Amino acid sequence: MASIEVRGAHVEFPIFDARSRSLKKQVLGKVGGKIGTDAKVPVIEALRDITLSLREGDRVALVGHNGAGKSTLLRLLSGIHEPTRGSARIVGRVSPVFDLGVGLDPEVSGYENVMIRGLFLGMSRKQMEKRVDDIAEFTELGDYLGLPLRTYSAGMRVRLAIGVVTTIDPEILILDEGLGAVDAAFVTKARGRLVDLAQRSGLLVFASHVDELLRALCTTAVWMDEGRVHMHGPLDEVLAAYNGAADTRCPESDVRMP
Repeated sequence: MASIEVRGAHVEFPIFDARSRSLKKQVLGKVGGKIGTDAKVPVIEALRDITLSLREGDRVALVGHNGAGKSTLLRLLSGIHEPTRGSARIVGRVSPVFDLGVGLDPEVSGYENVMIRGLFLGMSRKQMEKRVDDIAEFTELGDYLGLPLRTYSAGMRVRLAIGVVTTIDPEILILDEGLGAVDAAFVTKARGRLVDLAQRSGLLVFASHVDELLRALCTTAVWMDEGRVHMHGPLDEVLAAYNGAADTRCPESDVRMP
């Protein structure tokens, strides 16, 4: 049974060369959280005191403004980041999908990239060979699948990546939405595949700013703010609270943590 158990977890990143305020601002722009000032070496507190218990069958939306700590939490739940304090225990095979371009090689063909990306996501070569025809039909790339990936447009690369991702059978799926480079008709088609993927996964954590898609895939939600879990509960309740807070927040409030 897939599960993720996080208890009092903190994730901190030391800054070993912090001779200027501009460097601190650059780091804050990439990681949600705050700078600790007590230590001789400044530390980014990306996640603070995270406690979550996720079980097979859970469909969890992850919401929060840019820089709130969502991406760092996804990496903690995937086992990519280890907590500097507290604990995180993951049971089950994790399929992390943060960047649709990760695992693609521009110098080899689309067909070869299907295999590479599938292996990256934990599938076997034999499993991917059975999925090639389905991926080819879905992507509508035709003869381009025999050409090097460097000949593809950005939208074509996203089509290929989504085609591979949505054929896997994950025990734990950690998903960060990335559909922006393709046309509207294909996005609609891709969302249908994402719904099927979510239903096949044992446990899903999905970060997105699109409420419609979150409602299609998830039943509960976690609202992240300044590296902490601000709220965790039924999806509609969390979205209502989060969207209400966003409506009252002044436009400049997100500048500090873009």
